[in-house]
Amino acid sequence: MPAFWLAWILVIAGILGLVWSADRFVAGSAALADSLGVRKIVIGLTVVSLGTSAPEILVSINAALADNGQLAIGNAIGSNIANMGLVLAVTALTAAIPVRAHLLREEVPALLFVTLLAGILLMDGELRQWEGVVLIAAVPLLLYITYRFKIQHPGDVEAEEIPALGRTAASLWFAIGLVVLIASANVLVRGAEAIALHLGVSPLVVGLTVVAVGTSLPELAASVASALKGHHDIALGNVIGSNIFNLLAVMAIPGVIGLDPMEPTVFYRDYLVMAAITLLLCGAIVLSRRGSLGRPIGAILLLSYIGYYLLLFRTGAAAAV
Repeated sequence: MPAFWLAWILVIAGILGLVWSADRFVAGSAALADSLGVRKIVIGLTVVSLGTSAPEILVSINAALADNGQLAIGNAIGSNIANMGLVLAVTALTAAIPVRAHLLREEVPALLFVTLLAGILLMDGELRQWEGVVLIAAVPLLLYITYRFKIQHPGDVEAEEIPALGRTAASLWFAIGLVVLIASANVLVRGAEAIALHLGVSPLVVGLTVVAVGTSLPELAASVASALKGHHDIALGNVIGSNIFNLLAVMAIPGVIGLDPMEPTVFYRDYLVMAAITLLLCGAIVLSRRGSLGRPIGAILLLSYIGYYLLLFRTGAAAAV
């Protein structure tokens, strides 16, 4: 079998493993925490929120340890773009997404601040170790602030659906999910590196496309399934939360482990596109005035995503020549 097709098999197997194991890992973790008496609000803010970014985090760790920090950075930024331009766009095209009041008070300001912080750190084309530490250190601080805010505004707290699993079953699924997550991330990174080598493109481009879409599939599947069931009101909060953690945790990992200077396009192309789509989404949320995001914004987000891909492959192809 040609090495190129073997690489694609590895990528597909890695993505499928991530999709399955991420769901099992989150379910097992949430049920285990619940059985230990952890409050549901804490489970929602930690286990569920961080768990949805588990594929990106594991892929980022594997890529950074394999001395491929460019792929890890591409995964973080590309996943954010995919979350907004693909996951949220498809969900909005499926059913109108209600905008809750707490999004305007909490999640939107947090997303804008984190996006600005990431831009400041990426502007010089380097992500130093201390900068990665700053990003990761902001995670518990943000979780604590969010927790205090929700305690003071109990009406904003959304009930988390905790799987009905016994402690033994929950522990088993937690362990299985984690092991398969780690193995799948490793397989996906190996396949992505081989594809980049065969096509003669930067691992950054593969991270922004194949890997980013693959690690965003759990969010896409969950959001569309929720929309079809009429529970589409949680999709917006999930995407915003995932994007925040991608920038604070996923992007920080290669910086902490060690990252060579990045390609200039990371900031001037990829980050700026991500920031522009983020501003577009936040602007739509503010203008909705607690209404909903429907098909028009869904179509605009999807067209923005397609436009980014055209720009990406045009500049990527030019760089490869």
